[in-house]
Amino acid sequence: MGHAVVVPQPRLMGSISVVLGSASPARLRVLRDAGLVPQVLVADLDEDAIVAAMGDVPPADVVTRLARAKGEAIVSSIRSDGNPSFEAARADGVVLTCDSMLLLDGELSGKPHTPDVAIARWKRMRGTSGHLLTGHCVTRLRDGAVESVVADHRSTDVAFSDVSDETIARYVATGEPLKVAGAFTLDGLGGWLLDGITGDPSSVIGISLPLTRELLARVGVDVTDLWRT
Repeated sequence: MGHAVVVPQPRLMGSISVVLGSASPARLRVLRDAGLVPQVLVADLDEDAIVAAMGDVPPADVVTRLARAKGEAIVSSIRSDGNPSFEAARADGVVLTCDSMLLLDGELSGKPHTPDVAIARWKRMRGTSGHLLTGHCVTRLRDGAVESVVADHRSTDVAFSDVSDETIARYVATGEPLKVAGAFTLDGLGGWLLDGITGDPSSVIGISLPLTRELLARVGVDVTDLWRT
């Protein structure tokens, strides 16, 4: 008598909940355009204090550790919060967190926050190239517990146009560069002021799709499990 062959059934697409631990509308847009419909929860962290506590570590470690710290804060909130909005994520979900900074002449910089800082940075950046570093962390949740955590980074080279003082002033006056890492965007007004990039464009926008796919695989999730199409 032959033996029955049991074929495992594939997981339904979109059955795993996704939480994006970021206030970045660009990151959310990248994920939505790529077929995901994540919930958003923002971590309340003193990033400057975290960086100061790291001491002298490589730049890639800085962004990766920040992404991991954000993940820990988000997961702690999800697991301790009785909000039913995240019940599905607690039961079967993934949390995605990121942190981006620009490495220029050996110095890391995040969001400039003020016009004066943004103008000064652009005067240093114009006509040069830098490395946009983005740390990524993926946390797998199942049955209310943390099943696994992985983290890594992506680096993309960015060539800045040799723009005039007037152009810099007008760009900063829009307010866009004040709230983004490195004081520029690829997918916004800042895209006019870049000569090109070498590497992953989604990483420059804020979250690398290739790296995120790789990290998901390391926690046992195929990215197609997250699609909602």
